[in-house]
Amino acid sequence: MRLNEIEKSMLAGEMGEPRRQALEHQQKVGRFFDAPDMVEIAQAHIMADTEALGAANVEYLEKVAAYPEEDRHVAIPTITDPRGADLKQYKIIRQDEAFIDLERRTIAAFEALGVMMTDTCINYQLFMPPVQGQNLAFGDTGVCIYSNSVLGARSNYEGGPSALAAALTGRTPRYGFHLDEHRRGTTLFEIQDQPQNLTDWGALGGIIGREMRSYFEVPVVDGIEKAPTSDALKHFGAALASFGSTPLFHMIGITPEAPDLKSVFDSAPPQPIGIKQTSIEKFYDDYGAHDDRLDLVVFAAPQLSLVELQSLAEMLDGQKVNTDTSLLVCTAPAFKAEADRMGFTEKITGSGALLLEGVCFYQMHAREMGLANKWQRLMTNSAKLTNIISGYGYEPVLGNMEACVTSAIAGRIAR
Repeated sequence: MRLNEIEKSMLAGEMGEPRRQALEHQQKVGRFFDAPDMVEIAQAHIMADTEALGAANVEYLEKVAAYPEEDRHVAIPTITDPRGADLKQYKIIRQDEAFIDLERRTIAAFEALGVMMTDTCINYQLFMPPVQGQNLAFGDTGVCIYSNSVLGARSNYEGGPSALAAALTGRTPRYGFHLDEHRRGTTLFEIQDQPQNLTDWGALGGIIGREMRSYFEVPVVDGIEKAPTSDALKHFGAALASFGSTPLFHMIGITPEAPDLKSVFDSAPPQPIGIKQTSIEKFYDDYGAHDDRLDLVVFAAPQLSLVELQSLAEMLDGQKVNTDTSLLVCTAPAFKAEADRMGFTEKITGSGALLLEGVCFYQMHAREMGLANKWQRLMTNSAKLTNIISGYGYEPVLGNMEACVTSAIAGRIAR
């Protein structure tokens, strides 16, 4: 890899040991992917939940945080993905104190590095949204695919160590979706029936994600009749990224790099794969239930926007969640503060639901939490969560927000 003078200085240790180690790590990643050089980035977004980190990597963060401030402080604006615990409410859902200790230590280390504890996977709906053409180092699947596709920025999926390295050096290896050639369409989908709600959009993302065969495959979606909302694209992208492990899609007439078909394909478009309402219905059926047992309803993955919180508050206003069922709602700390101010929190929690800030359910040591609370049958409106949560011992059921609320109140899956 070609290095400029600043990067050579970092590698020589002239800008501190943390940056030397970070640049060394990035060289290894870049060589693996045949990156010709580095590219400067505008932001970094770090996934570092304690379940993934474990005690050893928390200790590593603490070692980095112990260096002098001028050596350890991040070089660019750096933000965090959801944490593993809401430190104000973790006891209510019986999270283990050992996990909470790791959380506190991780937060302290990140703060010492100058990382902003935004604790969100929907930063693009909150603040400092990336702009078209910006190079980034983003970790979370939903954050990366939304920024690449809807905003036209450029990022690969950066694992925790790589995102931290990028934050310290202010650059990342130039490979993958930083390059024009990897942003071209490869597969075409024709939408023949329009999604009707956010969960339909998530299901559509899951259907397309299942068709993906590699990280570098780029789906192109045609046939969308009206510009979707930010929340619709959020659910679509999060599910597509989860099921397909792809960081980029194009939506004809909607996303900035796809004004028409010829703009996204190097030659004649391939034969389209049609998707009808029956395909979406089949996706729901894949996450149905053989009986109406229900332990838990979760709104998470991705965190809820302020608009979603308002809708949920209106549905729950004056209602009571069944005593045999738990209802958990996850949002960003900034949106939780706004929900408090606007009265949404009072309506949500007044029903018996728990509104958690700065977390996402599957990053909260979900298996242990399920065992502690005897949760197994889980209903959600998130297609992404259905793809993940069975690996933690849950039986996922997919339904739209209205169906989830009705079921939580009834204490059983509403038909």
